[in-house]
Amino acid sequence: MLSINNLQNGINIVYEETPYQVLEVLHLHIGRGGSSIQTKLKNLKTGGVLNRNFKPSDVFEEADTLKQKVKYLYNHRDEYWFAEENNPVNRFKLSQEQIGNAINFLKPNTVVEALKFKGAILNITLPIKMDFKVTEAPPAVRGNTAQGGTKTVIIETGAQINTPLFINEGDIIRVNTQTGEYVERVEKGK
Repeated sequence: MLSINNLQNGINIVYEETPYQVLEVLHLHIGRGGSSIQTKLKNLKTGGVLNRNFKPSDVFEEADTLKQKVKYLYNHRDEYWFAEENNPVNRFKLSQEQIGNAINFLKPNTVVEALKFKGAILNITLPIKMDFKVTEAPPAVRGNTAQGGTKTVIIETGAQINTPLFINEGDIIRVNTQTGEYVERVEKGK
């Protein structure tokens, strides 16, 4: 069991029978009264964020979470199929809700990190930067720098990314999967 003094940013706890990650901890000292802590907790199942205050008498169970490398295989309707990286026979599916915004950047054979709690997979984490082929890019219009010299292109997963005007169809670009922002051009298309 953990006391409020053990809570730190980044650890996983069980609160109301649900796994949460501690995002922020702020110790409060109120005059003659006791101390308390103010926390920001991220629900590992839904991704929602809670703000909660705890008293010194509160105790927490550390969430027994496990990270595992899995490979994305394909999707069919609203089912996204994965396999354990070292055991391709062990397949499982996740829903669109479990994957969240990562759907925009999932491409077959991508190795991602799955977070497990009590044997069930809660969510997946993509590599921070990934490379994608540009499948559609409008031509750059000369003198069109009123928007800061960017245009919206479509990458191989169907996601729309704002890029500089010089990006063309067929280029390979690197994208930050956490922010959805263009990072750099990796390879010029033929």
